[in-house]
Formats: sequence, structure tokens, C-alpha cells
Amino acid sequence: MMLNKPYPRSFSHIGLSVPNVEEAVKFYTEVLGWYIIMEPSEVIEDDSPIGQMCTDVFGKGWGTFKIAHLATSDKIGIELFEFPNNKAPENNFEYWKTGIFHFCVQDPDIEGLVEKIIANGGKQRMPIREYYPNEKPYKMVYCEDPFGNLIEIYTHSYEFTYSQGAY
Repeated sequence: MMLNKPYPRSFSHIGLSVPNVEEAVKFYTEVLGWYIIMEPSEVIEDDSPIGQMCTDVFGKGWGTFKIAHLATSDKIGIELFEFPNNKAPENNFEYWKTGIFHFCVQDPDIEGLVEKIIANGGKQRMPIREYYPNEKPYKMVYCEDPFGNLIEIYTHSYEFTYSQGAY
């Protein structure tokens, strides 16, 4: 009997909650160069197909929120959500808790991107580090957008960075 081995699914998109969707669109388009697929718009709790889908996800009583859709150069979608009465967590880097704690982008000019993030209200969380000093030029760093979402930056592709399977 042959077992059905799962095939690798492609990554479609990630949703980020931000305190101001217009400011987030500005940051991500100007700093990371992502494309606007859908300008910020309001979604209202009603009987429309999108209203029903959101009620399925959030439960009754969610009311309204703003949303915008962006895309990366490799066609990955970014959904930006602005919920009413949103609250920033006291500690946005609780890496020990289950869930997503960062996303990663790739830029060979890691220093330039870090400078641009800082100049646009974000911050650098650590020094830029080399994965394989004196062997390969692969670097990484953790930063934050102005809204507290963690952004990791690699100079090279994920596959290249981990292709040898060990540090």
C-alpha cells in the first residue's frame, strides 16, 4: 500500500494587526517596496459575503475594521488589519508563546534596509550577525516596524542559508 505523501504547499499571505492601516501601508510600501493590491477600506458586520466570512472568523459583534492588501515581489500577500480599540501588547516579543512571532524578508543590502526601517519609525533589535563567519556572507538581523511587528532580514534565500543543515 502506497501512502499519500503531502506535497509542499505554497505560502499565500500573512495577516498583520496594526494600530493605523494607512500608516502601515505607507511604511510597508515605502520601506519594503511592497505593492498595494487593495487600498485601505472598511469592512462592516452585515449579511454580505465578506461580512458573513468575518463573522465566521471573529464571531458576532465584531462591528467594523479597516483592511488593506499588499503583495511582495514574489507574490506573497500581506493583509493589514486595523481593529477598533486595538491595543499594543505590553511585550511584543514573547517568543516562548505559541504563535507567529516574526516574519522574514530578504535583502542583500541588509545595512541599508535596517537604516531605512529606523529612519521610518522602526527599530533594530540586535546587531547584524553572520551565520557562517569567514565561510559564507550570509547575514541576519531582527528589527521592528513602527507598530511592534518583528521583521527578520536575511541577505540570502532561506534555502541557501540552511542548505548545509547545521550551524
